[in-house]
Amino acid sequence: MTNKILALDFGGTKLAAAVVNTGERDWQNYQKTFSPPNASAQTDIEIIRTLSHNLLKGENPAAIGVSFGGPVDATTGTVRLSHHVKGWENIPLQKILETEFNAPTVVDNDANVAAVGEHRFGAGQGYDNLLYITVSTGVGGGWIINGKPWHGAQSMAGEIGHVTVDPVGPLCICGKRGCVETFASGPYIAQQAKKWLQYEPTEGQILRGLVNNDLETITAQKVSEAAIQGDELAIRAISLAGWGLGVGIGNVANLLNPERFILGGGVTKAGKLLWETMQRVARETALPEVSFEIVPAALGDETPLWGAVALAENLLLTKK
Repeated sequence: MTNKILALDFGGTKLAAAVVNTGERDWQNYQKTFSPPNASAQTDIEIIRTLSHNLLKGENPAAIGVSFGGPVDATTGTVRLSHHVKGWENIPLQKILETEFNAPTVVDNDANVAAVGEHRFGAGQGYDNLLYITVSTGVGGGWIINGKPWHGAQSMAGEIGHVTVDPVGPLCICGKRGCVETFASGPYIAQQAKKWLQYEPTEGQILRGLVNNDLETITAQKVSEAAIQGDELAIRAISLAGWGLGVGIGNVANLLNPERFILGGGVTKAGKLLWETMQRVARETALPEVSFEIVPAALGDETPLWGAVALAENLLLTKK
């Protein structure tokens, strides 16, 4: 019988597949690609199917673990929707993959999967109460409580990106105002900087130079680069992102008292200013008696895949 695990990552733009033997920590095979422009659920499933068959070379895996970038009903493995790719409404992804590969499959939201990965293999080892937070295109979270993933009543626990930190703040993709995501996610950091540049024509000269005065090409990465080079407008934007995250984290620390917050995603690479602001504001927001650490994720861009491996290994253990 095969001891191969197939790990899959359906990101907002990136699709990845990897194969590892149970109990091992080196990929046997690994492939990633990007969703095509105007991607749909259908195209993404087809791409993952092809990648997986290329890696498996005719074998069926012992189990499949899947990280999905959007809300998932973890009990049935049904994707509720994707905020970035059309056509994912109520897609029974677990059933589709079990039929295709004749192997038990577990599907969960990417932040929940990353939490499991960091707890098993990364910065969460030895900590049984933690919140993993991803800060990239959006802001999401995944809980480990008493050593186990915690989903909440409708698999919606961990949505720290939609904790309100400013009731009259910017409008969020979810329809509410002033969510953590509206301050800290990559697109919102870029949007905030662009808005300030439009209103303050003499400000942000370093940032303007980095994008050759084409404000439409501003990204959070460019804002971060400009901040590191001393651009005051960019420093304001990164500080505001750190503030939003810090308020959210401090409130969550008061509510559920985890030992660690583990942060991953592209925006967390924005540098010292983001981290220092976030740490300070989180500490100021939390009660003095509540102690916690905020640390970077250890597994990097492969966090969702290693989390998928951990989920698949758990599945095999429960089936024994």
